[in-house]
Amino acid sequence: MIKAIRPILARLNQREKVALGMGIAFVGIFVFVKFFIFPFVDTRERLERSLAVHTRHYEEILQLRASYLEMQARAAQSKIRFERRRRGFTLFSFLEELAAQVGIKDRITSMKPMNNKLKDSPYTQSLVDMKLNGISMEQMTQFIYRIETSQNMIHIRRLSLSKKEDDKGLLNVILQVETFEV
Repeated sequence: MIKAIRPILARLNQREKVALGMGIAFVGIFVFVKFFIFPFVDTRERLERSLAVHTRHYEEILQLRASYLEMQARAAQSKIRFERRRRGFTLFSFLEELAAQVGIKDRITSMKPMNNKLKDSPYTQSLVDMKLNGISMEQMTQFIYRIETSQNMIHIRRLSLSKKEDDKGLLNVILQVETFEV
């Protein structure tokens, strides 16, 4: 092949030889860049993008792990609280006792207990709707405080306050108290 090219090169003048050499060099550089440099750069960019995606996934996994551990700790704490409850605990009787301690048992106009068995769970949601008429702000505050700070994992789900019509500063209260029972 080189023998076939020599007679052709011999007929070319110096300027044509330089132009042909530059063309061959340009094609050679282009082929080198196209098949050796670009694939290396593309692979590097792809790896950097992949690393960024995997880094984000790792950070999400760390966040999920932290959330999971926090939920596990709360679940363990709740289990301990359930175990500390006295035997035979019911929300209804607890609220009656609490009302007697605060001195508002005689102000209870109605107490309606409700239990909902939670699907696929050993727990039952226990609710008590309670209506109190003619209690002072101080009595209501004490009652609510004792409910919320109880170690029996009880909280107020809904609360409605209205002034009593006799205008002595007394309140009518409707509240719904909730807890879970095993």
